[in-house]
Amino acid sequence: MIINGPNLNLLGVRDKSVYGSDTLDDIESLLKTTYSDIDFIFIQSNHEGDLVEAIHSVRTGNVDAVVANWGGFTHTSVAIHDALELLDIPKVEVHLSNIHAREEFRERSITGKAMDGIITGFGPDSYLLGVEAGIKLLNRKK
Repeated sequence: MIINGPNLNLLGVRDKSVYGSDTLDDIESLLKTTYSDIDFIFIQSNHEGDLVEAIHSVRTGNVDAVVANWGGFTHTSVAIHDALELLDIPKVEVHLSNIHAREEFRERSITGKAMDGIITGFGPDSYLLGVEAGIKLLNRKK
């Protein structure tokens, strides 16, 4: 499952100097093309509760791993963090920009504390690297 948080639906429009010109649809197409053997579930919401519900839905066992860009909720959401702690599947956080090279408040990832790892600063490739990390984590469990 690929989960995207608030304002990521505006990629390609929002601050191109930070986030680039690729849209969320472009990133989804890149993932589908690169990993044609994976059945992705794509979710994007600007609402914290919807993202928590998406995390809860993973507990049904129909998802092998989560790759997520929580957007602004990365730095603020205890609710998303707590929901993530309930998952025992690979969880990888991704960010298009390098969150450590931006404003001070963006350097801290509350959600990241409940993830297996964080990939940040590689543009759309962050998602590719996130999927690769999820696959490697899955293979270690086998």
